[in-house]
Amino acid sequence: MTLNRKSKTPLFQQLMEIIIAEIESGKLAPGDRLMPERKMAAFYQVNRSTVNHALEELTSLGWLIRKQGSGTEVAKGRWGSRQAPQFQWQHLLTTRNQPDPYIKEQNRLKKNPATLDFASGELPPDLIPDFKFPALTWDQIIKEEKNLTVTGYRPLKDTITKKLAQKFHLPLENQDLLITAGSTQAISLILQTLLQPGDVIATEDPSFLFALPLFQSLGLRLQGIATDQEGIMPKELEKQILAKKVKLLYLNPTFQNPTSRCLSYERRIKIIEICRKYYVPIIEDDIFGELNFSTPIPKLKEIAPEQVLYLGSLSKIFGSSIKIGWLLAPTNLIQSLANTKKILDNETNLFSQIVANFALNNPEYDEEHTQLLHNLKMRSDLLCQTFAPFKADWQFTEIKGGLYYWFTWQHQNLSRKDWQLFLKENLLVAPSFFFSNDTMSMRINYTSLTPSKATALAKKIAGITQILLTQPTL
Repeated sequence: MTLNRKSKTPLFQQLMEIIIAEIESGKLAPGDRLMPERKMAAFYQVNRSTVNHALEELTSLGWLIRKQGSGTEVAKGRWGSRQAPQFQWQHLLTTRNQPDPYIKEQNRLKKNPATLDFASGELPPDLIPDFKFPALTWDQIIKEEKNLTVTGYRPLKDTITKKLAQKFHLPLENQDLLITAGSTQAISLILQTLLQPGDVIATEDPSFLFALPLFQSLGLRLQGIATDQEGIMPKELEKQILAKKVKLLYLNPTFQNPTSRCLSYERRIKIIEICRKYYVPIIEDDIFGELNFSTPIPKLKEIAPEQVLYLGSLSKIFGSSIKIGWLLAPTNLIQSLANTKKILDNETNLFSQIVANFALNNPEYDEEHTQLLHNLKMRSDLLCQTFAPFKADWQFTEIKGGLYYWFTWQHQNLSRKDWQLFLKENLLVAPSFFFSNDTMSMRINYTSLTPSKATALAKKIAGITQILLTQPTL
């Protein structure tokens, strides 16, 4: 690409566009060093000050890192933390919300029948419960509109509320339920109702939130909090609340995405105490709560009902096509959230709510759910067996529920380039740089694993591990 000197766009902005395009195409990978400023100025036939201006802008937007005496390199951080330069509509359309080049290549490989895909965030079709639904006429659906309120389809609200009280012992006094089109919509409604641009949200590091473009679009800042095997670390949370003036804490405390860790009961108590001390509300995203092989830990909502906004979803059980979630919160807040939902015209599909209500009340639901947990446990055991020969190389902990396993490389530091080995092997996983600045771990969705796939997976992991072990240490 060359600079267009006849264009009205300043040369430094054109140079920024060229560098971003090379990063997005994969020509420049994270960690790659750019040519020195003097050489770049000569190559593009511009003043060195023009080059310096472009590089400084890209550094401030999260695309580059500049080190005194070491030059300029492509940032290794989360792709979603990079911002689009605020100039020219066409430029914004082509750069905002661009996916990571690694994801682009994964999407291409998904079309290959030989590809093993363990990067998905969903249940495979063969595990989704199968219910026979009664025939519904359009007239019947229209008549059900009388049960539609500003907070959702009343029969579905009653079904979910009853379930939350009986199964999870969640308190319902002074609480109300808002039906949403999945948990992501619920998060969006909370952010747009309670926060202002520039506010800081804290969450676990790593977290799937770092892969969402939602925060950049709302002008919010996401602050990762260090974790260990018990979950988010209380001292680090309190430190960041004071340093960053955190306005909201988002937690995925049960089978966290991507690590599948469960926040211990003791930690839950400490986290609630800290947030109560500094008046920080907590979002408890419990989308994996129904996928539990063991005795559940009390919900944050059960411990602190007035402080916690509780999210649930059916998409992890019934599949992503059923976009139904819910938000349990104090009644006055639910009304404000419902008003935001109405203003944004984000109505939840009535037909999906009717179908979800029927499924939850189906006499076969409990049996189907028990069978689902049985199948998940069997596939979880199979993945543990598959990785047992590699445990000295890939550290992992057997999970007690959820959809994911988290594997961490035990040897030399890995770079993003090392993860190209997985793509070359047609093996799709979710590397940790999707969720944090770390490059040493990967998330695997084990739920599609079968004996034949396990054999193929073991062969690919053996080959990749051998190559990594024989690479020279930097």
